[in-house]
Amino acid sequence: MSYFRILMEIEAFASDKEPLGEIIGHEVDIILNIERPYQPLLKRPAYPASPKSREALEICIKELLDLGVIINVCHNEEVEITTPVIVAWHNGKSRMVEAFKALNTYTVPGRYPIPKFQIALTQISQAVYIATMDSLKGFHQNVVTPRERKYLRTIVYCGVYEYFRMPFGIKNAPSHFQRMMNEIFPEELSEG
Repeated sequence: MSYFRILMEIEAFASDKEPLGEIIGHEVDIILNIERPYQPLLKRPAYPASPKSREALEICIKELLDLGVIINVCHNEEVEITTPVIVAWHNGKSRMVEAFKALNTYTVPGRYPIPKFQIALTQISQAVYIATMDSLKGFHQNVVTPRERKYLRTIVYCGVYEYFRMPFGIKNAPSHFQRMMNEIFPEELSEG
């Protein structure tokens, strides 16, 4: 399938005002190298947040809830693992950043290779035209398997939320996304 043919199928692409796509057959698994009971390091309290950060968090949480990326965890549900959240600011815009460092420490690493940048440049060095395609919140278009969602619970001052879609910042997200892209676009990626 050529890049131009992909562009002709424009309905397949979400915009920032439409729901995210859902890539079928590429669910995210998270395998920990420890058994229950989990280390206390994996159950962290919420970080303190200033009024400005709280307002930004509420906006980010609402957006992620509306997109179906996260769901609210019931107050009576047992929560064993929580990851605190901070607000990162860049050029006046805010985004939610989860501190997955503890979870990543206990996550079994994926073994799928990510292409080296220099190799990618070499592959396209003789190209006359170079086209790029950016998927809106690409990681979030991958669904997390139900049994792994309990590992992806974030805690903020106003509650606990569980990722239904793959978040940015988890250890194997880049290799999972690369494997998915290689399986979906084998011809396009080999044309380099």
